[in-house]
Amino acid sequence: MFTSRWSMSRLAIISHPDCLLHEMGQWHPECPERLKAITEALSLSGLDLLQLEAPLATHEQLERVHSEGHIREIETASPQSGLIQLDPDTFMNPHTLQAARRAAGAVVSGVDHVLSGKITSAFCNVRPPGHHATREKAMGFCIFNNVAVGAAHALAHHRLERVAIVDFDVHHGNGTEDIFRNDSRVLMVSIFQHPFYPYSGTEGRSSRMVNIPLPMGSGGAALREAVENDWVPALEAFLPQMIFFSAGFDAHIDDDMAGLAFVEEDYAWVTQRVREIAGRHAQGRMVATLEGGYELRSLGRSALAHIRALAGLQA
Repeated sequence: MFTSRWSMSRLAIISHPDCLLHEMGQWHPECPERLKAITEALSLSGLDLLQLEAPLATHEQLERVHSEGHIREIETASPQSGLIQLDPDTFMNPHTLQAARRAAGAVVSGVDHVLSGKITSAFCNVRPPGHHATREKAMGFCIFNNVAVGAAHALAHHRLERVAIVDFDVHHGNGTEDIFRNDSRVLMVSIFQHPFYPYSGTEGRSSRMVNIPLPMGSGGAALREAVENDWVPALEAFLPQMIFFSAGFDAHIDDDMAGLAFVEEDYAWVTQRVREIAGRHAQGRMVATLEGGYELRSLGRSALAHIRALAGLQA
């Protein structure tokens, strides 16, 4: 599954088979088939991309963004068999803890590889997703906040001074905002459907949380307006040294999880627009990690469009 050959595009796909073993019931939309849909789309595309195996996030890496109590609670809750419930939407099976540590570890690995100069960008094809996990609790399908673990690693281990997080999932990344609310080194720009789960992102935000709520039915034009009018000025002023994507594809028009109306070209456009900013201020350094996206065919197509744009390839 994994190769050691460097790609001409200098983009890596980071994943691990453990992420396929986490299951929350046959009825649950956050399923292993999501990763398979993206892998199949990449395979059919003919892209020659480096494949890397995600390591396990260490306790130290997790503790930069999560409390000791949260980490211990997840470790203690991990079942020997069957399922246990963490919140109305989030369950653990015997493989979930390992998968969650791989998902967070993938973003850490992406940071390390990008900052080594061996690659310029990475896409972490992992699950469970992460952007709803707060400092203190798991929620909304998320166990650990993968993008936050990676961003904190870039700041603490690699001594970067400014990182930006771009979140285009249909749901507000409340966990990411909770973790970095008071951290002047982190800028978060996001769009999300509102009002909608988790019913946050519009009140009490700091000046570094550029959250743009969109009403149900909004499509690519609304995304472009938010990016050009709000995201781009904030990112240009912040001068990020690295950019992270919370890459959720559940705002796609075919995904009935929510009610936005994006298409593949929208994901390619926003990625390219952010890539231009990364080229000016961050030496092109970007790490993306999968969040939502539950209609498998549109998920595969959308993720492929995003990955091609990350790599600087034409659609």
